Amino acid sequence: MSSVSVIIPALDEEEPIAGVVRECFATGLPNEVIVVDNGSTDRTAERAHEAGAHVVTAPRGYGLACAAGLRALSPKCDIVVFLDGDGSDVPAFMNQLVEPVALGTHDFVIGSRTRGQREPGSMNLQQIFAGRVAGLILRLLYGVRYTDMSPFRAIRRDALERLDMREQTYGWNLEMQMKA
Repeated sequence: MSSVSVIIPALDEEEPIAGVVRECFATGLPNEVIVVDNGSTDRTAERAHEAGAHVVTAPRGYGLACAAGLRALSPKCDIVVFLDGDGSDVPAFMNQLVEPVALGTHDFVIGSRTRGQREPGSMNLQQIFAGRVAGLILRLLYGVRYTDMSPFRAIRRDALERLDMREQTYGWNLEMQMKA
C-alpha cells in the first residue's frame, strides 16, 4: 500500500486553509498534509496547524514553497499530491489522481480544470486559453497531451526526485510537466 503525502503551498489563505486540510484528511488517503506558509501576513499557518497539518515555512515563491514541502516529507512517502490552499482544488477528487500512480500505471497524473464541469465564473477565458495553448506547445515539443496546467497533481516521489526541479516561482508546475 502506498503512503501518500499532500503538499499545500499557501500565502494569506487564512479563511479556506483549515477546510482544505480537513477535506484532504477526509479522503482517507494522505498519511500527512504539509502546509507551506509562503510568507503569509495572516493566520494561515495557525489555522492549518489547528486543522492537523504539519506546517513549515518558506520564502516567497511558489517553487520555493513546493521545494520546502518536499524537504519536509516523511521518509515513508511514496506518492506526493500537490494542491492549492485557496479552495479552488477539490480534495475529494484526490483518489482519481492517486489511484493510477498507486497502481503503477502512471508516474504522474494531473487534474484538469478545463475538462468536465466547473462552476460558472471559476475560470476566466484567459486562464482557459493559456492552459490550452501551453498544452498544445507541450504536445508539440514532448508528444504528451495536457489540457491544463492545474496545480492539483499526484506524482511518484522517486519520479519527482529524478526531475531535479529548479524553478522557484510560478513556473514550477510548467517545469514539472515539461520534465515529466
